[in-house]
Amino acid sequence: MRFFITLFLGCSLPIFAQQTINGTIQHDGETREYILYIPASYSSGTDAPLLFNFHGYTSNASQQLFYGDFREIADTAGFILVLPNGLTDDLGVTHFNVGLTASSVDDLGFTETLLDYLVATYSIDESRVYSTGMSNGGFMSYSLACNMSDRFAAVGSVTGSMLSPWFGNCNASHPTPIIQIHGTTDPTVPYNGNVTMGSIDDVVVHWVEHNNCSSIPVVSNLPNTSLTDLSTVEKSVYLGGDNCSEVVLCKVIGGGHAWPGSVIPLPGTNYDIDASVEVWKFLSRFDINGLIGCPTNSMFTDEINSFQISPNPAQNLIQISRTSSATAVCVIYDVKGVAVAEKVLNSVESNLDISCLKSGIYFIELEGKRARIVKL
Repeated sequence: MRFFITLFLGCSLPIFAQQTINGTIQHDGETREYILYIPASYSSGTDAPLLFNFHGYTSNASQQLFYGDFREIADTAGFILVLPNGLTDDLGVTHFNVGLTASSVDDLGFTETLLDYLVATYSIDESRVYSTGMSNGGFMSYSLACNMSDRFAAVGSVTGSMLSPWFGNCNASHPTPIIQIHGTTDPTVPYNGNVTMGSIDDVVVHWVEHNNCSSIPVVSNLPNTSLTDLSTVEKSVYLGGDNCSEVVLCKVIGGGHAWPGSVIPLPGTNYDIDASVEVWKFLSRFDINGLIGCPTNSMFTDEINSFQISPNPAQNLIQISRTSSATAVCVIYDVKGVAVAEKVLNSVESNLDISCLKSGIYFIELEGKRARIVKL
């Protein structure tokens, strides 16, 4: 993406106010630049989440600050926002080196150096460090998920993808929640992929399988609130992953290579959603251990069961099969450990109506044994 726009950044404001800081840091013999946005609610001594926002190829941090804007959300949600600035590749174009172009720039090392500096300088919740980005910045976020997963809890990509070799060489060490936002008519990063990069569907499948999510998504057509953008959004949510992880695809049908909801109306921009809102709303639900509140270390961790549940995932009815017809109480808990339903069973096979439950992950406890189910 190339923008021919003059953008002006504010200088640092007094302490206890919003601050936009233009900073530099040394890495690999280079002076690397970044923009740091600190919300007014930030208080030293109280750990805040941190969101990396990487710009696209030919763009820069200043443009991404406005184009994929998270500042108003940061003011409300209280996270720190950092926008690294890319160096030029061998063609003289600003980029992040993910292997798309000829380059020797160490952007993984730069990101780690910058993260270490920010953690040492500010009160950062290291369990809630996230990455997102536009196009090349989306590729960069996936690169971090594969190569620095010990530092990043979850990532989002807007019009980015994964290079083909990454699918067999991704070293994510934990279930990694992913949100992908992509237009079906994107001419720059094709939805169906090419010889260099995988299709968006392949990207989704990769993370669904890595996270052990259900392969059957909860699909919804989002309201077509803008009738002039010539596009609509189909949202697919893959639930039930390890540590309650999820994968989300916002498929912008008819959308181009653009950031939905941006104040800069590039061709193909969808205005039914705001990508910044969607990304943060998703990422903020997770930390490095998975869904915040997921009972990973609670009574539900040891999912040993002596009964069978089918189908799973399910939408309306599930059948519980067990070896005994003795009377027993079946209790369903949500991910916070709150009991949301129960039923007395007195047969070998019993049907349980779950149609009233919201989509998500639940746990069934029966005769001291437990199992996880996914409600579509």
